[in-house]
Amino acid sequence: MKKVLGNKKAVALFVLPALIIYAIFVMLPVLWSFYYSLYSGSPGLKWEFVGLKNYSRLLVDKNFIKALTVNLKYISVVTIGQVSLGLALALMFKFWLRRCKSFVRTLIFFPVVLPTVAVGQLFNKIYEIQPNYGLLNSFLEGIGLEQLVQPWLGQSSTALWCLCIMDIWVAMGFYSVIFYGALLNIPDDIIEAARIDGSGSWNMFRRILLPLLRPMVVTCFVFSFSGTVKMFESALALTKGGPAGSTKSLSMYMYDVSFTYGKVGYGSVIAIVIFLICIVGSFLINRFDTKD
Repeated sequence: MKKVLGNKKAVALFVLPALIIYAIFVMLPVLWSFYYSLYSGSPGLKWEFVGLKNYSRLLVDKNFIKALTVNLKYISVVTIGQVSLGLALALMFKFWLRRCKSFVRTLIFFPVVLPTVAVGQLFNKIYEIQPNYGLLNSFLEGIGLEQLVQPWLGQSSTALWCLCIMDIWVAMGFYSVIFYGALLNIPDDIIEAARIDGSGSWNMFRRILLPLLRPMVVTCFVFSFSGTVKMFESALALTKGGPAGSTKSLSMYMYDVSFTYGKVGYGSVIAIVIFLICIVGSFLINRFDTKD
């Protein structure tokens, strides 16, 4: 292996195909979007060079600022929720769940493979208030909390949080499986030694398990962050960006600007902003994966 890795030609032979695919499907579209962002209108229809005018427009575009705010709220809640609940479930699988472990893991992972439209319809029924109460409102009414019955998806104050709950529920099983695999790789001798030394559950998690799981925690945060930045299909399936744009993300706004209003140049600017958020956010998260 050392002999192969020491051969630069062999390394290039293995790396080059992946590098070519990455350049074609990632870097080329990014450069293309940057080129488009310097123009106004749509190719073949009022297509004119405007330089950096589209970028300055972002600062005064209230719809863009609103979509960015929605994205940031969604990212902060869903990323933390998916990773933390995934880790909690993995710990439950490892230390507390004795019977039916495989069945429970399969049940929790099942939402990951469901179509987004199906999940959206499911939660639409859960939050429903007309013509009949959905599961949530029926439950609140059944326990005597009629004052909390409300149109969860029909008001701006609750629609985004309902969407966050749905996406956390969908993805937490995926992260629980990743963390569970990482926990299985931790030698049992380390855990037993900590127990013999009198370490409690919290101290064992904070001082032993969490440091050993840190690379996986960082990786999961990067996965979750990059997915939440591109928030699109789940919001489209559940709320279609409403009410009053309270769940419209940057990706949805970019789609509307580019394909509904035909402003491909300005839409490309929004796409570049999404790309930069992914790059900068992933870089900052990876900064936590450092050696002490």
